[in-house]
Amino acid sequence: MPARLTRLIPRTTRARRRTVQAVMLGAVLALAPATWMQTVAAPRLRTVADVPARDVAVVFGAGLWKGRPTPYLAHRLDAAAELYRAGKVKVLLVTGDNSRTAYDEPSAMRAYLIARGVPDKRVVSDYAGFDTWDSCVRARKVFGVDRAVLVTQDFHIKRAVALCGRAGLDVYGVGVAEPHDRTWYYGTTREVFAAGKAALDAGLRPDPRFLGPREKGVTEALASPAGRR
Repeated sequence: MPARLTRLIPRTTRARRRTVQAVMLGAVLALAPATWMQTVAAPRLRTVADVPARDVAVVFGAGLWKGRPTPYLAHRLDAAAELYRAGKVKVLLVTGDNSRTAYDEPSAMRAYLIARGVPDKRVVSDYAGFDTWDSCVRARKVFGVDRAVLVTQDFHIKRAVALCGRAGLDVYGVGVAEPHDRTWYYGTTREVFAAGKAALDAGLRPDPRFLGPREKGVTEALASPAGRR
């Protein structure tokens, strides 16, 4: 063993014990955010078939490819459209990134849903859903949503449910299952690191990057003839 590495090994039993304890504590702290998300979200996870009815479904953005939803985002939107057709929700709030002119997730999401038979009046766009926490807070503070069904991939749904709950919404989550391909493994791995930021957002409860004034889109959609059942 190189001398440099040898010097890093504790020489006494007490020092080695403390090193092991420090490593174990670090592992526990690293896993704590993920454990919190699992504990909070697990009782709130449902399928399209058994989720309780809510007025609003919140659909989170997941990227565009050449101006159109990526396959993962399309699957989220398909699930949301299914919720609408099943009578589980009345309005779909699509939330995503429109921070630059050439990139507009909510408009692409709206177009996708309309092309699949969801009436235009039942789709409301949030153009400043830059991350999960921002989308949750804006759903509550900007669009006046207090009860919702959340729609996203299965690896993301626990974080979405935990954060929206912390933002003051009464939510259930529908996680869209995907084949365990490279994208799925990337998303699942990313969630391990995103859990730390989620715990900070839940604890500090910062304002979103852009809050803005109250918007009436959801209220008007629910009040219109197209928003009633």
